[in-house]
Amino acid sequence: QVQLVESGGGLVQAGGSLRLSCAASGRTFSRYVIGWFRQAPGKEREFVAGISSTGIITNYADSVKGRFTISRDNAKNTVYLQMSSLKPEDTAVYYCAADGSLSVTSEYYEYNYWGQGTQVTVSS
Repeated sequence: QVQLVESGGGLVQAGGSLRLSCAASGRTFSRYVIGWFRQAPGKEREFVAGISSTGIITNYADSVKGRFTISRDNAKNTVYLQMSSLKPEDTAVYYCAADGSLSVTSEYYEYNYWGQGTQVTVSS
């Protein structure tokens, strides 16, 4: 089992940057695929980015490609989401999630463990 805690959210102006962190407990963190999802008010939860257990494979939603970068440091049990060129439509609660399978999936129901979320607000 793994427990996840997100941090780094906040209020930023359009065009700005934020780095989210997802800190995990548990000795098996390095075995998990980690995904970032987000949910805006009145909208469904959507996939943002994912990274394989080794960090070699990454996957991004089209809406964030070229602006967001996902990375991980297994020695620190942490996954990061560097967000740049932020837009008001990036405003949402951002969640990290862990999946014990081998592939980096964008389907939220494949992920077994979830953090509590961190709010990101981008002002225009």
